Amino acid sequence: MSTLASFSSSIFFDIIVIFIIATIFVYLFRILKQPIIPAYVLAGILLGPIGLGIIKNSDTISTLSEIGIAFLLFIVGLELNLRKLKEISFVSSFVGILQVAGTFFLGYYGSLYFGFSNIEAVYIGFILAFSSTMIVVKLLSDKNELDTLHGRIIFGVLLVQDILVILLLSLLNTFNKFSFLTIGVSLVKGLGLFLVAILLSLYFLPSIFKNAAKSQELLFLCAVSVCFLFSLLAVSIGFSIAVGAFLAGLSLASLPYNLDIIGKVSPLKDFFALLFFVSLGMQLYFDGTSLVLLPLLYFLLLVILIKPFIVFILTKLFGYENRTSFLTAVSLGQISEFSLILVSLGLLLGHISKDLFSFTVLLAVISITITSYFIKYDHKLYTKFMNILIPFEKIAITEQKLEYLEKNVKNDIILFGGHRTGSMFIKDFIKNKKKFLVIDYNPEVLKKLIRRKTPCIYGDIINYEILKKANIKNAKVVISTIPNEEDSLFLIEHVKRENKKALIFVTAHDIEQALELYKSGADYVILPKILTGNKVSEILNKVKNKKDLFRIRRDHIKSLLSVDIF
Repeated sequence: MSTLASFSSSIFFDIIVIFIIATIFVYLFRILKQPIIPAYVLAGILLGPIGLGIIKNSDTISTLSEIGIAFLLFIVGLELNLRKLKEISFVSSFVGILQVAGTFFLGYYGSLYFGFSNIEAVYIGFILAFSSTMIVVKLLSDKNELDTLHGRIIFGVLLVQDILVILLLSLLNTFNKFSFLTIGVSLVKGLGLFLVAILLSLYFLPSIFKNAAKSQELLFLCAVSVCFLFSLLAVSIGFSIAVGAFLAGLSLASLPYNLDIIGKVSPLKDFFALLFFVSLGMQLYFDGTSLVLLPLLYFLLLVILIKPFIVFILTKLFGYENRTSFLTAVSLGQISEFSLILVSLGLLLGHISKDLFSFTVLLAVISITITSYFIKYDHKLYTKFMNILIPFEKIAITEQKLEYLEKNVKNDIILFGGHRTGSMFIKDFIKNKKKFLVIDYNPEVLKKLIRRKTPCIYGDIINYEILKKANIKNAKVVISTIPNEEDSLFLIEHVKRENKKALIFVTAHDIEQALELYKSGADYVILPKILTGNKVSEILNKVKNKKDLFRIRRDHIKSLLSVDIF
């Protein structure tokens, strides 16, 4: 009996219980199609002092969770290819920086109004300013929308935010002793550490890992050792282990073995990250005074509504259509996992109270849960609010006429979406001298079409004015390459009402969606994945030897080079 009692108070027992309970919560959340971070936090709440109080070694768990922070940022650094920074458009940079600044000031001054101290107000401003890369990218990936126009803008904004938050983490130690000198010293130290990471990645680490890569076990050990080495260097000059781990990942990101390293380290990261997020829930407590309803409502309103509205307006300033701006905005209405890391480190440094820590965890759980629904039903939300957004249609820094129309030409074909699949149709229409019109809401696609004098107009598939301008009544064929069910159903209904003779081609993600569109009256549903599979099968049947495959490969490359993928 004494052995069992002794075991129940050990760290090993705590980890066993944490994993079992967390697994149950994650399993339930997966069934309900919810993000898993709130599941970890809720598991921690259940096990912590305001729940069943099962876990006793909360300090030890918190220490282990710090390692989770390190591995989390190590993986982020590994996945951040510096070449991608060149691909961030001015739009994403502009929106990301101004949104962070605007949300910070609203959070900061709101916090001061509610009686928080100056340093806590600074923390709150930054906590509210950042959005969750982990959550948003996962949800958009599940919907196959990462490569859409709004998906690319969102990813760019999140990447800008991640860079800003890493810079912020490197300055945490200066928060309670602010001066331009201390900030300057911190920036110089941070830049020095960054240069060390770059120099090692260029001149030292490639040869080390070239030899290490011959053994998978040695590759893993070298990667983890680099992570810990940079963490030690960061701590020795006054930074957090999180900053060191991120720079360690960044130093290995350009190596040809980075994907192997990610694969090896990810299970370790998942293990410690679970402990980190569960520990957040375990540290959540309320003593009757820590939860103040009015500040909570204000901060939730700021994160879920005001921050997305700021993003919406900033995106509109660059002339993007209402739908693109709306879908971009609603996806960023939550606080980040980095906000949780920030507040966790702030608690360790003694900058903030435990009440504020609990307050932030609760805010994270609520905002992440709500925004997961926003992203899941974003297109339906847009159709609900699109009439309210009409007054914002003309907002832009500069007026630009994004259309090219030939006079007195009746277009036989109306094509919605000139990107990827649409570009293949355009090539074929030009080759066969078809009379067609392209409708798209991506300004970059329209600009390229206009330069080539391809008939096109800027607009949304569910905008009645655009549909009227396209003159669908006289079209023989209407094609949509936009794989969104709500848009396709709207188009089918509209075309059948205005022009019963027109053939309707729409696009679907999967078989279930395709069957639903056929039921609604589509003449043909394009399923890119199945078409690709059929095409590959045809190619395999034609190939009898390597010479045949070489000829097919050559023709395919020539075809790809002749098509613009915007």
